[in-house]
Amino acid sequence: MNDTSKEINDLVRVRLLSHSGAERVLMGSRMFDAARDMVIASLPPGLSEIEIKGRLCERMYGKEVDVSGFVAHLRARSEI
Repeated sequence: MNDTSKEINDLVRVRLLSHSGAERVLMGSRMFDAARDMVIASLPPGLSEIEIKGRLCERMYGKEVDVSGFVAHLRARSEI
């Protein structure tokens, strides 16, 4: 769904591209950090670190990542 007019879309693009590449990377990093913080805040209390990372991975990446494989990797690493 896209409910943004072409004029506004073009304006946002021009303003975004007016920033340097480094500034755009920093902006993207800050947006990701904010999204991660919101997901973590929505999780129930008392989860282990591995459970938090697994749920975060699932919410952020969905079906793009094998979440069960990621969690298994985390568990294997924690046993080292």
